[in-house]
Order: sequence, then structure tokens, then C-alpha cells
Amino acid sequence: MRMAEQLGAALAGALGVPAQAMTSIAGGDVNLAWSVRLADSREIFVKSNPRAPAGMFAAEAHGLAWLAEAGALRLPRVLAVGDDPAFLALEMLRPGRRVADFDARLGRGLAVLHRAGAPGFGLDRDNFIATLPQRNRGVATSWASFYAAERLVPQVRLAIDRGRGPAGWGAAFEALHARLPALAGEAEPPARLHGDLWWGNLCVDEAGLPALIDPAVYGGHREVDLAMLALFGPVSDALLGGYGEIYPLAAGWRERVALWQLYPLLVHVNLFGGSYVEAVTAILRRHV
Repeated sequence: MRMAEQLGAALAGALGVPAQAMTSIAGGDVNLAWSVRLADSREIFVKSNPRAPAGMFAAEAHGLAWLAEAGALRLPRVLAVGDDPAFLALEMLRPGRRVADFDARLGRGLAVLHRAGAPGFGLDRDNFIATLPQRNRGVATSWASFYAAERLVPQVRLAIDRGRGPAGWGAAFEALHARLPALAGEAEPPARLHGDLWWGNLCVDEAGLPALIDPAVYGGHREVDLAMLALFGPVSDALLGGYGEIYPLAAGWRERVALWQLYPLLVHVNLFGGSYVEAVTAILRRHV
């Protein structure tokens, strides 16, 4: 049976409604994406991946629900999750024209999301960032210790083991870890993070308002989400102003942006290699 037929049968079993039409659409770099017309006339969004690690889509569904609890920004409603074949069925978000104050609304929404907080650094379960495992359950007494042990160390080891990162990274990151408590700024309570917040994971809904997709959630430093946004595009003054209305950023946050960008850059090293290696090395040179 072809993949589309298998997926259609799995969706019908999970939703109790046959899939009448399935159209492959442009998705991300990791999963296949589908627009599915159901027999009850609903159109839904489905992502699938025949090589998805076990539990990847279930972890994403949990992350969407965890973020939605904050009532801060629009997230697509989860309709079904399946393992064979692996899929995640979501409410379809239909893009509208951005409202005039879109960036300010996004900033305020992110501030509300972050202030909703988390019980601690990490999460009560491990999950994924793209297809890579993301450890969340280590015991950490501070953000600096969590960031070093559960974010940087696993990705650095993977990069070196795969031959994508230079062996010299081992000593350089050890030196950075020793300096992180001094570099990380004043202690803050754990924020409720999207965890993979780049512009490709930000949508516009039918009302022209911001919506978030594809999270890699955990409790962490709130500056991380903003740093990830800044990695692949400019963060406007309007966004930062909206954020500051709700939850003003701590002094020195701009100097810490590159530190928090190390994690997504290492993830990109392990997924894609290439110029991301040089970007990581450049940040290390500035901080070690």
C-alpha cells in the first residue's frame, strides 16, 4: 500500500471520518506535509514522516497542549496522533492578512507565554527538536547548569562523534561551561518556552494574528526564544516593545543572544553541517 493510502486509512481510523482527498503541500525540512479533505467537509493539516523516531509526534502534540495552557498565542488544535504510519493531524490554520500591530501582539503574546512559567528547568519528559532527541529530565539547580548539561553537551558530543564538529570543540565547550554562571545574567524563574522559535514556526491565522507551530518545549531562560528568532531574521523594535510592556527584559540581554544561539546552531550542525560549524566556532572565540 502506498504511503498516502496508508496515511488515509490511519487517519480514518483515528478520526472516525474517511479522508476523501489528500494533497501534498510544501512543508518544512524534516516532515512531509498534507492538506486532507475529510468526508465531513473539514480540511485539516497532517504531517507525516516514515523515519520519525518513536514518540516524536506524540511529544509535539504534548508540547502544543502545554503551550496552549498559557492562553497566550494561537496554536493549532491537535486532532490525532498515530505511530504506524507516524503522523500528526492538526487543525488547519488559514493565513490572513497580518494586522497592523502584528509584531507588538506577538511580543506581548510571547511575554505572557514566558510568564506562565514552568515547574523547573526542563520538562517532565524528554522530547525532540526536529528529529534529534532533546533531554529534559536532568536535575539542574540553575539555568546555566541545565543549559550546559542538557542542551550543549549532547549536541557537541553528537557533532564530534559524527565528524561534523572539530575535536577541539570538546575543550572549548568545557571552558565555556565554566564561565556560563557568570555569563548567564541574573537568575530568573523558568519560562515556558516554545523551544524552536524561528520565523518558519510562526504563522499568521485567518484573523491576521500570530500563531505558533512545531514546538520543542521545556522550561528555560526566556531570552532563548527571542535569541532563536533573531538567528534567522530581524526582531523588530515593535516586537521587543510589546514584549517589554508585559515582561521587561533584564539588563545585558543583548550581550547574551549569541550564547543562547549556540544550541540551535549546534542542532543545525547535526542536521545539516555546512556553515553552521563556522558560526558555532565564531561564538566560542568571543566567549572563551
